[in-house]
Amino acid sequence: MRRAILTFASFATLIAASLAAVPAQAGNDRYCLQGRSWGYPGNCQFASYQQCVATASGTSAYCGINPRYAYSQPYYH
Repeated sequence: MRRAILTFASFATLIAASLAAVPAQAGNDRYCLQGRSWGYPGNCQFASYQQCVATASGTSAYCGINPRYAYSQPYYH
């Protein structure tokens, strides 16, 4: 009986850990810092364009819209 409880508890812990690892929504990271050292899509952790531009200031990087955000919007003809 004890072995069954431990097995169930281990299984429940693994499921809870996998659910907690869900990626963030694209709405939280609308802009990406891009450039030679960042690649594509780049460092996509900026909620506003101003945040991204401030981080890119003084470097050869630039800011672009996150493709995950851009293509998550429904397109109606």
